[in-house]
Amino acid sequence: MKKILVLFAFILGFGVVANAQTAAKPAEFKFEAETHDFGKIEMGKPVSFDFKYTNVGEEPLIITKAEASCGCTVPKYISTPIKKGETGVISVTFNAAAGPSPFSKAVTITSNAKTPVKVLYIKGETVAASSK
Repeated sequence: MKKILVLFAFILGFGVVANAQTAAKPAEFKFEAETHDFGKIEMGKPVSFDFKYTNVGEEPLIITKAEASCGCTVPKYISTPIKKGETGVISVTFNAAAGPSPFSKAVTITSNAKTPVKVLYIKGETVAASSK
């Protein structure tokens, strides 16, 4: 009975190791930058920034959702799969409607990546529009 248990444990262990070596590396983001500082921007003039990324995983990367922390920030992305080594862009537009003040906004990205939830940040300071 002891020999059968040892043999079973050996076969099970070998199977786990073999499976771990052949399992594909899941999709994964590698962003050029995860935070962008707009500096000083005029109120009422929308500004945008493109967060560029590469899929460094083996599987295709699929973004399923991008949510901003408020209505003044709008993320745009392509939902088509990004293959291994390919690049993509998440464009974030901010429109300051409130009074002059510093701002910091988050955009939460949901995907099939190894890290399924990723947060990108934009920040800056709104200033009154210059009169001409």
